[in-house]
Amino acid sequence: MTTTSTDGGAVAGLAALLADRTRASFCLALLDGRAWTAGELARAAGVAASTASDHLTRLVRGGLLVEERQGRHRYVRLAGPSVAQLIEDLAGHAPAPAAPPRTLRAASAGAALAYARTCYDHLAGRLGVRLYDALLAQRVLDRSGGLALTPAGLDWLTGIGVPVEPLRVARRPMVRDCLDWTERRPHLAGALGAALCHRFLDLGWTVRGTGRAIRLTPAGAPALAAALGLDPADLAPAPPRDAGAGRA
Repeated sequence: MTTTSTDGGAVAGLAALLADRTRASFCLALLDGRAWTAGELARAAGVAASTASDHLTRLVRGGLLVEERQGRHRYVRLAGPSVAQLIEDLAGHAPAPAAPPRTLRAASAGAALAYARTCYDHLAGRLGVRLYDALLAQRVLDRSGGLALTPAGLDWLTGIGVPVEPLRVARRPMVRDCLDWTERRPHLAGALGAALCHRFLDLGWTVRGTGRAIRLTPAGAPALAAALGLDPADLAPAPPRDAGAGRA
């Protein structure tokens, strides 16, 4: 019989941790890369604080979350990029919602997340996928022999002020792709994906919106388009969809 380092029970235990709507909601919220309090996560998931505390304890014990304490406050965050990748990959394989949002507010929030959001520490959504495609088209990245940064890509990074040496010594892969759960296509992850997300925020090309949402600023749209060799219209959000008869 062939043996492996991980048995079926361990995999089943991990799956059980995420096979609960509340715990899954917590993990999705934490994909914004920030630390949340139990109370904040409870409100986001619509559960009582005592219920949230029990679920968070299970997620911490299971290794999906890590805990930080500051005074009386308990903060939790995802345990690392590999956990974020697991959550995003699962979301990418989940079926699409059976019904559209019932209110204009919900539809707007969904559209904002679909356009651009953080996936832990890198860009996701339509903007993240467009960035990934443009970097391939501009030969900043090459995937002919496995995804890699090119020599031309090093010059491109220097041009927008991204230091290269920290990427070389990062403890995580420099570049990798990550299945986008709204676009169902890859966006850029890894140390480079995180560095670009942070650099765009530092430059003011993007700003944080509500929750995980990221917005492209009026000045950032032409600047990012120029850096990627695109027309600014290529980075525009998709036209809004009707929220349905139950809008309010």
